[in-house]
Order: sequence, then C-alpha cells, then structure tokens
Amino acid sequence: MEILLTVLTFVPLIFILWLANLAERSATAARAARPAISAAWEEITAPHEPSRLPAILAYLLLVIFYGMLISFGILIQAIGLLAGGPMAPSLGEAYTQMGIAPEAFGRMGLGLWLPSLFGILFLLPFVRGLASRLLPEFRRESPVHAVALSYTALIIANLLFTVGMGLGNIANLMQQSAPLDLTPTLWAQEICMALMALIGVGWLTRRSLAEGLRRLGIVPLKWNQILAGVGIGATLGVAVVVLEMLLARIGIVTDADVERLSEQLLGPLVKTPFGILTLGLAAALGEEPLFRGALQPRFGVLVTTVLFALLHSTYGLSLATAIVFGVGLVLALVRLRANTSTCMLVHATYNITLGVIAASGLLR
Repeated sequence: MEILLTVLTFVPLIFILWLANLAERSATAARAARPAISAAWEEITAPHEPSRLPAILAYLLLVIFYGMLISFGILIQAIGLLAGGPMAPSLGEAYTQMGIAPEAFGRMGLGLWLPSLFGILFLLPFVRGLASRLLPEFRRESPVHAVALSYTALIIANLLFTVGMGLGNIANLMQQSAPLDLTPTLWAQEICMALMALIGVGWLTRRSLAEGLRRLGIVPLKWNQILAGVGIGATLGVAVVVLEMLLARIGIVTDADVERLSEQLLGPLVKTPFGILTLGLAAALGEEPLFRGALQPRFGVLVTTVLFALLHSTYGLSLATAIVFGVGLVLALVRLRANTSTCMLVHATYNITLGVIAASGLLR
C-alpha cells in the first residue's frame, strides 16, 4: 500500500512535467518556423501557437492540484481552531486519540495552504520574470522552468506540514504503530524522483534517453572520478560523524525528536547489508539526478542546495538540516567540477559510510 501511495503521489507531478515539455517542444518548433515570434507571453497564449494547449493544461492541472492542497490545509487549520471554541470539550478526546496536540492542527494547515498559494503565484509571468533576474539560467518563457519553480512550493509545504505536526508527535505515532519496512517505499520514491528528473529534462518529448542522461550529467565514469567519488564520500561521512561528536562535547547536539524519529525510520535499515546499500544507492539514484542533474544548472548552487536540505523534512530545522546543507554544497561543487555520475557515487558512499558506522555501534 505504501508503494502504491508513493507512486500515485508522483504520477500527476510527472505528467504535468511531461505536458510542460510537450509545450516546450512545440514552442521550439514554432520559433524555428517563425523566428519573429519571441515574446514569452505570445509563446504561451497566442491562439495559433502549437504550445498553447499543453502549457495551459499543465498550468491548469497545477492550479487544481494546489487548490486541493489549499482546501485541505484550510480544513485542517479550521479543525485546530475548533479546539479553542465551544466544541473543545467534546473534541478533546478525539485529539488525544490522534496523538496530536490541538494547536498542531493550526500549524499543519497553515504550513500546507500558504506554500501552495505561492506555488500558484510562481506560475505568473511577473513572478517568473523576477526569478529570471535572480537565476541567470532560468527562462521565464519556459513552461518547464515555470513548473519546476512552482514545484519548489511542494518542498516548503512538506517541511512546514511536518514541522507543524511536530517531530515528536510523528515519532510517538510511529512508536504506537507496527514496525515498518521502508525499504520498498524508499526504492519506489527514489525511482520516481529519477523518472521525474528524466522526464523533466525532456525524455519522451524533446530528447532521447541518451540525450536526457547527458543533459542530467549522467555519463560513464573515468577511473579518477570513481576514486575521487569514493574518497570524497567516505571522507565526508567520517568528517560528519567526527563533527557531530565534537559539537556534542561542547553541548551542541541534534534535537532529541530528530534523533528519535531518525532511529525509527532509518534504524531498521542499518541492521542489514541490503538496508545499508539501500540508504546509499536509492538516494543516489533519485536525489542526485533531480537536484544536481536537473535543477542545479537552472536554479544555481545556492537555491538547489537549500531545496535539497529542506527536502529532508524529518530533520525539521535543526543541526541535522545544516549538516545536510553542507553535504549538499559539497555535492554541488562536485557537479560543477565533474558530473552528476560522480555526485551519485559521492552520495552513495557517504550514506553507506554513515550506515556502516551506525551499524558498527561506534556512535554509542
């Protein structure tokens, strides 16, 4: 069931990206046939423009998708507001059974509908024009870039919803439920992210599979890149562990709820060799093509790295988030100096190193 839900979550997002790329292909063909047409607005809205229908459909589906999230967020926030009203006594037992504090519903709802509203605003030509000034490689007239910019709101919504619910509350709920094997779900999630990256850069519409992989920077590795990737990943993993130990000695530690939730989610994985490999290989397969491969060339190092750090919502806004940001910066620099394939190797080795260290019990 978890695998099915994961796939169903990604299917509409991937389909919208496919439509945006279809619009981009049509617009490219139209520019080649009629080079005089260059205005961004005309490319999308002109009645005779081949890209008009798929672009409008992509934007319409996104607005509907965000509209549903906004409605759901407002509903959740309303449930939270009822806790302070005359229905509070009768609702108290229900809140207790759910294991979530009443005030958390207000934060969850706000964290869902407010970023979703921005997701719609990011589609406006004026906002995209501002983005093109801040991000040199961002093209305001590109439907693909517009959809990618809008999708950043989903990362923020996921983070704020998780933080609003409370990492401690999530950990408590997971503790009450049966132990979960996240291995299949993790693989499904990362495979979907890899597909999103490929389709996002034009596979099945504007580029062949080989062209899409080259655009993502996924190329055959040379021996020096293999050695560098393994070396950087292992060194980075050890360095992070040492840094956390040094910070703990001076009283700077990871939030207790973050540690408890991470243990519940990732603890079972580090108990088996396949689980440790999953931690490394699955993340490298999905996150690197999407962030370093697809997004970094368009959004730049800083924005992409921030989004990468915020994607790890189970860390909330904590020391662990800052560490992920630092790791993301290293991966971004590797992408600039080498390619995404090397980033994938660095990421896989880094996660596997942390898994091996955790399994060995050295951290205890």
